Amino acid sequence: MNAFLDQLAKRTRESARRRNAATAAIAGVRPPTVLDRLSTTENERGDRGPGAGCRRGNGVVHDAEQERVLRRHGGCRDSRRAALADAGGTLEQIQQAYAGYVYGDSTSGQKALYGVGMTGIPVVNVNNNCSTGSSALWLARQAVASGAAECVLALGFEQMERGALTMKWTDRPSPFADFMDVARKAQGESDVPFAVQLFGGAGAYAEKYGTKPETFAQITVKARKHAANNPFAVFRDAVTVEEVLASPQIYGPLTRLQCCPPTCGAAAAVITSEGFARRHGLRTDVVIVAQALTTDTPSSLDGDMPRLVGYDMAKTAAHQVYETARVDPRDIRVVELHDCFTTNELLSYEALGLTPEGTAEKLVAEGDNTYGGRVVTNPSGGLLSKGHPLGATGLAQCAELTWQLRGDAGGRQVDGAALALQHNIGLGGAAIVTLYEKAS
Repeated sequence: MNAFLDQLAKRTRESARRRNAATAAIAGVRPPTVLDRLSTTENERGDRGPGAGCRRGNGVVHDAEQERVLRRHGGCRDSRRAALADAGGTLEQIQQAYAGYVYGDSTSGQKALYGVGMTGIPVVNVNNNCSTGSSALWLARQAVASGAAECVLALGFEQMERGALTMKWTDRPSPFADFMDVARKAQGESDVPFAVQLFGGAGAYAEKYGTKPETFAQITVKARKHAANNPFAVFRDAVTVEEVLASPQIYGPLTRLQCCPPTCGAAAAVITSEGFARRHGLRTDVVIVAQALTTDTPSSLDGDMPRLVGYDMAKTAAHQVYETARVDPRDIRVVELHDCFTTNELLSYEALGLTPEGTAEKLVAEGDNTYGGRVVTNPSGGLLSKGHPLGATGLAQCAELTWQLRGDAGGRQVDGAALALQHNIGLGGAAIVTLYEKAS
């Protein structure tokens, strides 16, 4: 098995080196060695519309080529191998696995893992809507923190369909029924897709604080600027505020270019205890110092549209993280947050405590959400530029922040980043906030 894995890792490294040769300086790919390398693999992109001491290595691959790659779980194999190679570990060292996806038959996680090897370990399949990837990460970290395991794999993947998200099961109660009832009472009936109704309706924030349409559009402009340096992003071409506002109107303040695209992809992270990593010579350069998972409270359904899409969930999770880590959010220099729509990015600035309530527009206007400002949000380009493969998104965020803390983000690198914050949210609902730290 070791020889087999070594051959797989060698082929993955050679393939990654060939594909990334032209973008090595940007992606931060270093000369591939076994124990000290940033291992990334990427297939063709497409534009389809526990406490302190838990350590991890990670790898990420985005792939929008549904039929040829993801149906064979090829993208998943690449991300798993990259995660193992990056950590400096082998498949036999993995003691548990948590596989996150939303659209797929039961035990798809086993199918994805069996592509690398069948070792008989526990495999748990995870579905928590758009926060699925981070939910798998949360479970992996819980397993290590509790002492139940010392080396755990979190894997996320998704084969998305074209077009907007829809409710799949019409013959049973929907988990979104109560949310849609609130939305209809607040803003009337609409035939636009449900996610757009909810997050577009969250633009009610603009009515409360007088936020200009240009402010929301500027978030897309920023996303594209950041994505220009990310070889894993789908949309890397620059756009102007005028172009964003001129794209087709969707709902509320949202135009088409302010909505993330559905894309296919896979990502993975290996979580270990510090002791396990040191005993086995694995990487120990990034640590999860705090993490929180929250769900809805009655305030989510009180008629306020921002709270309906998870504002309070995110705020509570962030507060728990800051309290646990004893960190002031003003000390955080880099954040990957859930920008499924520009409205949600703006709301998240305040929910995460990056700026006081009612001041998000000022943060954007003064450039304090990008390079040269106080905090760089979504240096990867975010969901607006990379797309949103539901099961993979949270783990892709994990990968980006790990690269940032290691100084391996190339042209996206945020100078002086010692802490990094991740925010991943799913309607219905769940919010996961994770704080990473560069190990001394």
